[in-house]
Amino acid sequence: MQVDREQEAADCFICRKHRGDIQVHGGTIYEDDLLYVGHISSNEKQAYLGYLIIDVKRHTPGLAELTEREAQSVGSMLTRVSRALKACEKAVHIYAAALGDHVPHFHIHVIPRYSNTPPSFWGLQVREWEGAPRGGQNQIEQVCSRIRAYLREDKG
Repeated sequence: MQVDREQEAADCFICRKHRGDIQVHGGTIYEDDLLYVGHISSNEKQAYLGYLIIDVKRHTPGLAELTEREAQSVGSMLTRVSRALKACEKAVHIYAAALGDHVPHFHIHVIPRYSNTPPSFWGLQVREWEGAPRGGQNQIEQVCSRIRAYLREDKG
């Protein structure tokens, strides 16, 4: 079955976010012609603070389909936002995952681990720890503001 790429892009959550149809807490942290960086928020009242997402702007399903320029840009931005999370949010480790099982538009999850996180919660389950730093819209906006300022100063 051939996928209608135009319809897929029209319905895509990430494409809709890039078009401005969907607003996320904290707003855009970084954006250029290739990439978008923002904070993950969900329907939960309290989000895991510092959990970021890097999206490529072009509707493309995964790592293998990235252009060389997109791949380089993603890698550079991953390093930059990881530094920002360590400097601004005092993260001690950064996890990155490109899953793409539910949204067929390349994006990479950037998830900080904080110093008091028990080892049994290390890895992608870091957010499941009851003591994890969580916050609502105001706290997300504060995190995004600090990271945005750091990225303006750190040109890579």
